[in-house]
Amino acid sequence: MRRRGRSAPGSCCRRRNWSCSVPELLDSAIDEELRRFFADARDRAGAYGSHYTALWESIEQQSSGGKRVRPRLVWAAYRGFGGSERALVTRVALAFELLHTAFLIHDDLIDRDTVRRGAPNVAGRFAARAAAHGGDARTGEVWAATAAVLAGDLALSRAHRELAMLPVDRACRESLLDILDRAVFVSAAGELADVVSTLDGTTPALEGVLATLEQKTAVYSFEAPLAAGAVLAGAPEAAVAALCRFGRLAGVAFQIVDDVLGVFGDPVVTGKSASADLREGKRTALIAHAATTSSWPAIRDRLGDPTLDDASAEGLREELRACGALDAALALAHEHVTLARYELDAAELPPALRAELGEFAQRATERVR
Repeated sequence: MRRRGRSAPGSCCRRRNWSCSVPELLDSAIDEELRRFFADARDRAGAYGSHYTALWESIEQQSSGGKRVRPRLVWAAYRGFGGSERALVTRVALAFELLHTAFLIHDDLIDRDTVRRGAPNVAGRFAARAAAHGGDARTGEVWAATAAVLAGDLALSRAHRELAMLPVDRACRESLLDILDRAVFVSAAGELADVVSTLDGTTPALEGVLATLEQKTAVYSFEAPLAAGAVLAGAPEAAVAALCRFGRLAGVAFQIVDDVLGVFGDPVVTGKSASADLREGKRTALIAHAATTSSWPAIRDRLGDPTLDDASAEGLREELRACGALDAALALAHEHVTLARYELDAAELPPALRAELGEFAQRATERVR
């Protein structure tokens, strides 16, 4: 009997020639699958009224314009271990992109954001829809929150369904569902910890910040897609475990840089405000370092002020730069990339996959969006 979590070669997919190797073509495949999925959902929703159709249109809008990091990692691990069934792996990649969409929608609701990637998100669109139908501000808030909860739930449900309905053997399907379940379970813990950490009067500790980054983002965005792709291809358990360790470390590095861009990035390039995280008082590696310096009292007094204007936000950025927080955060990201690449070098992985993931981790610290 095979051990759970490891499938025999060929059990999860039939080996076929798959010539697609360009990332843009992979993005095109997942985009086409998303278009097909949302077209079907809109058709079904029409029987339940125009507002429900609009909700599905809003979910589709929220899923567009992303970096497609998770599908690329699913594909990389799957192909790295010899997988060649494009249609099959695309469904797994779709599941993790829908999981990401669900988390973005719920995260925006928790943060009370109405814009994502420079455009109104689900909540923002439904607040505007309420106003267009004669609703007042309170009605707009209720419509926005309701739409965001339902939209996130619908995307999350479909992510599970994609894996549950895969035409693979039972052991493979259960392993994939276990991976998805862990991603949801751990991410929820991280989201809660992120919110709780902003309590007034608390001083952020780097250890806690890093734990939250791993739980909230690294597990579902990096560890889980890599593990899913490898399991689908029938990779050895030791290799899957190594990819999980790599994913957690690379994911933390990615998120540290993301948080840096959330404060020091160009909003035109990143598609998000460079002041929102400061107004929210978000606990990041930047803030954890600042809390260890003599500049902390001045930073603490302005951090988390919902009335923080752009000029005051710029002053906070200067304080963070002057106290060494920016340099420290970027150095920490580089350190995690180094540790991630060590995991690749220490594991028995296909050389091409090792090289591809090593380059991916390196790019995590060099991106501008």
